[in-house]
Amino acid sequence: MAKDSKPLKVLFVSSEVSPFAKTGGLGDVVGALPKALRRRGIDARVVMPLYAGMKWHELDGLDGALSVPMWWGTARAGVRLGSLPGSEVPVYFLEYNKYFDRPYLYGPPEGGYADNLERFTFLSRGALELARAIRFIPDVVHAHDWQAALVPVYVNTLEWAKPLHGAATVYTIHNLAYQGVTDGGAMFIAGLGREHYNPGEFEHFGALNLTKAALQHATMLSTVSPTYAREIQGPEFGCGLDGVLRGRSADLVGILNGVDVEDWNPATDPHVAANFSTAHPAGKQLCKRTLQLEAGLPADPSIPVFGVVGRLTHQKGFDVLAHCMDRVLSWNAQFVLLGNGDREAEHFFGTLSARRPDKFKAWLGFDNGLAHRITAGSDFLVMPSRFEPCGLSQMYAMRYGTLPIVRATGGLADTVQRYEEEAGAGTGFVFDDLTADALGNAIGWALSTYHDRPHHIRAMRERAMETDFSWDVSADTYEDLYLEAYRRRRGHAFAGRLPVHGRAG
Repeated sequence: MAKDSKPLKVLFVSSEVSPFAKTGGLGDVVGALPKALRRRGIDARVVMPLYAGMKWHELDGLDGALSVPMWWGTARAGVRLGSLPGSEVPVYFLEYNKYFDRPYLYGPPEGGYADNLERFTFLSRGALELARAIRFIPDVVHAHDWQAALVPVYVNTLEWAKPLHGAATVYTIHNLAYQGVTDGGAMFIAGLGREHYNPGEFEHFGALNLTKAALQHATMLSTVSPTYAREIQGPEFGCGLDGVLRGRSADLVGILNGVDVEDWNPATDPHVAANFSTAHPAGKQLCKRTLQLEAGLPADPSIPVFGVVGRLTHQKGFDVLAHCMDRVLSWNAQFVLLGNGDREAEHFFGTLSARRPDKFKAWLGFDNGLAHRITAGSDFLVMPSRFEPCGLSQMYAMRYGTLPIVRATGGLADTVQRYEEEAGAGTGFVFDDLTADALGNAIGWALSTYHDRPHHIRAMRERAMETDFSWDVSADTYEDLYLEAYRRRRGHAFAGRLPVHGRAG
């Protein structure tokens, strides 16, 4: 192979990229995976919108304007250039204030913006126009969730017989509950003819469905855990697209998300009262005491602290947690909660916090530093999710020796090893049925283990902290996915410079 052969080129297209803009796990993934790929020798680059509130002055403005074809004419956009922190991964920000200079990424809490199809049509077309303008013709375009779902469609249609048509496309489902569904009459906004509004592409139960079109057009499909990849092929979690996904099961892989092991590292975390590790575990007790004091709870080291961090939504199962709170608060245990979302849930947990300040503290909102302190200072983390494509909180918790209590679904089932009482094996407490009784029993199981088998708790903590959840593990699998997608698209293996440990299909 020639020494000057070029590396594998991958273009990410996403509506969220941490730390620039994020509402959940999507932003975390696109903010971390390209860095892991870059370390392997892959030329990974990212395209995202320039939203209101970003530090625009810290980004370099590129000369000229980018012309993006839209249904109403040509949008002339600016492009700003930055990089993912701590890396050389370029991030290209598409600057078009008409669409993105707004208070919310997708719309206010009561509903999405009416022109979201138009906004993310611009992102998808703009990303491909940008690639052409900077003469970066990727080997693989990696599109994320419904906001970038038009990318694989455009590669197959509008880019026909053009250089970008040779790019393989990978479409990743981060949460199938969000699909980009709108009225079928809006097909013209996507810039495609009415002939594409058919059951094999966009039409789904009489509506236009962006995710369905991406599932049909992408070279390869992925989602964020192996268990979720299986679950979405069935009616319970398939959200109406299980038949499409079963039809493409040979092209669908589940790859666990990693975590940012620099940001979430108990040995160096600047947010916590004391740093600690498996070799020097004493700091965790100081973190616990500090958390109890911050929450206004009795600073008693013998009382286990159960932490809850997350969005207060139906998906996360907090209604089930609410129904078992009276039972678990009758035990010798303390609970701290950080989250916001559903107004009824906020009211319930806020009222409970005021009524039981000796046992329960709720912070309503989000505070990154507090999330780190709860993760570090709790003995257990409770995650009663109805479904969880991957989940990150349980992995953060395990790195801090905080044992997860989770329902066996999606990425929770893939990352938490069920506690085995006889042998003391496992890294957390796993339950199957999403009922108040089952959740209460799992919390009680953890509580009794804490008091009756403390040596098991110590062993589980050490085992959890030593589990490797770094992005380097997942990047290896993504590398294989890209090479396979390239092989299928081109009909031959990638002939350029392979990444570190790369395998050509």
